[in-house]
Parts: sequence; C-alpha cells; structure tokens
Amino acid sequence: MLPNYRRCVSCRRVAPKDDLCRIIRLAGSGKEIVLDRGIGRSAYICRCLDCLKDARNKNRLARTLKSHIPESIFEILSDRLSADS
Repeated sequence: MLPNYRRCVSCRRVAPKDDLCRIIRLAGSGKEIVLDRGIGRSAYICRCLDCLKDARNKNRLARTLKSHIPESIFEILSDRLSADS
C-alpha cells in the first residue's frame, strides 16, 4: 500500500487518508472513541453513507477498534456524510 493511503473497513477500498473518515479509540483512556484527531487505534471509513451503514450493520468498526462504538458516533458520522453529499 502506498504511503498515506488507508483502507476502508467496510468496502476495503484503498484511498488517500484525507479522503476517508478516521475513527479513533484513544490510547490510555480505556474505551473512549473520538473522531478525526487523537493517538490510538484507528479505523477508516469511506465518505459515503453505504459504507457507514454496512460497517454499522456488520459491526466492523467495533471489531476493528476492539471496543463498543456509541450511537452518538454513528449519528455524527451520518450527519457529516449526508452534509457532504
């Protein structure tokens, strides 16, 4: 994989990391999940609602981050992605 490219956890598409949304489980805080900035285990997802729906239905974000993903994170991502469209 090329430098600064990441893979979507839902559709497995490889893209520049700036084209994807980053979800992070913060290091040292236990199980806190944040978006965009932070240090810890990260997962990336495409900026389309279909990928978000698949990741949510198949629990892909939780498995990748090894943590429960709060509903508020899905709501924020959904709002961002629908605004981008």
